[in-house]
Amino acid sequence: MITIEHVTKRRGRTTILSDVGFTARPGRVTGFLGPNGAGKSSTLRILLGLDRAQQGTALIAGRPFAAWRRPLTVVGALLDEGGAHRSRTGRAHLRWVAASNGLARSRVTEVLDLVGLAEAAGKRIGSYSLGMGRRLGLAAALLGDPAILVLDEPVNGLDAGGIRWMREFLRRRAAEGATVLLSSHLMGELAETVDDVVVIDRGRIIADGTLSEVTGAHPSLEDAYFALTSAGTRGLR
Repeated sequence: MITIEHVTKRRGRTTILSDVGFTARPGRVTGFLGPNGAGKSSTLRILLGLDRAQQGTALIAGRPFAAWRRPLTVVGALLDEGGAHRSRTGRAHLRWVAASNGLARSRVTEVLDLVGLAEAAGKRIGSYSLGMGRRLGLAAALLGDPAILVLDEPVNGLDAGGIRWMREFLRRRAAEGATVLLSSHLMGELAETVDDVVVIDRGRIIADGTLSEVTGAHPSLEDAYFALTSAGTRGLR
């Protein structure tokens, strides 16, 4: 389970996050939505030990990220492709990640097959398309076979077939008992994937519930999102 409670983050006099709290539960896919600059990335970075909050707690399976000796066996994260050296091959990158977490090399072959990158494993990462880069990032997140996944825009750059594959994969992981927390700007796709929805705007949680609860009387999740957030007024300015 992912538990975030009373998290407040400031930079100088600017409050980035204000008393943020929500839970992502096992066996469910939780969508984390918000306009650009709302605080999604800051929240995820604090959860994954990449940034610090002035107040509150962000726990993964009951502990802060830094407290886990082999974190990749507990939580797999996909935030960006920044950690992959462009001159390395996909296989070499995953072997490096596996070695740094004390994982068997055989797992590299397994995750390459799982995400559909086996044929491109020997190519340099610099030649990968955006979608291939996302698949590589997901492969790295899966190396430790974690029970928790934290994914930021996982379908970015994927074609229609890849998006469908990702949806079915995440639903299957949740059905097996995993906790999945993901953010995406593709509202229609998100509505087909998630069980629960958390909406953040201007550093505060403004909605938290099941998909049907957050959608409410609105025709779609997208309509509910624009009604709830400041993003709904930006096109009028």
